[in-house]
Amino acid sequence: MSTPTAVEPPRTRERILDAALALFAEKGYDATSMREIAEQLGITKAALYYHFDSKADIVRAMLADTERRVAELAAWAQQQPCTPDLSRQVLARWSDIMQARGLAAFRFVVANRAVIDELGPERHDGMHACVGDLCTALVPASASVEDQLRIRLALMSINMAGLVGTDIDADESDLLTAARRLALELLPDA
Repeated sequence: MSTPTAVEPPRTRERILDAALALFAEKGYDATSMREIAEQLGITKAALYYHFDSKADIVRAMLADTERRVAELAAWAQQQPCTPDLSRQVLARWSDIMQARGLAAFRFVVANRAVIDELGPERHDGMHACVGDLCTALVPASASVEDQLRIRLALMSINMAGLVGTDIDADESDLLTAARRLALELLPDA
């Protein structure tokens, strides 16, 4: 086993988020220690604490990163003409955001719902507003109720596939690709 060392800060932060998420998804938030996260990465606890003060800070960073990316997507979408192509572009970018950390993120959310609610209640309101802005940008004023639902269901199906697909015996990339393909099929025609 290699000696723990400090590594480059920008990449270290992402590595910490990925390792912590994997451990949280596998063992649970409460059963994972900062020491285990550091050991998983082969860094010192001091290096870990340089980036995050606690497990709660790690989860808050994950939630904030996701919300920031969704807010950026919503702001961009609101500046575009409302077309079927925009819906496809947004769905692809939404999928990239929601699937960025793979099935571990979905497993973590399902297994640690109380932690998410405790550490990010203001995040939920912000994320809810971002999703609302995104749907508003994608739904033409003349859209039928069915088309409005199709757009919302397409976006949420990415998340639902991650949640309900965690125990499907399939390669993770195959599952996430299938989720994206099925979500595209939900979009309204023309």
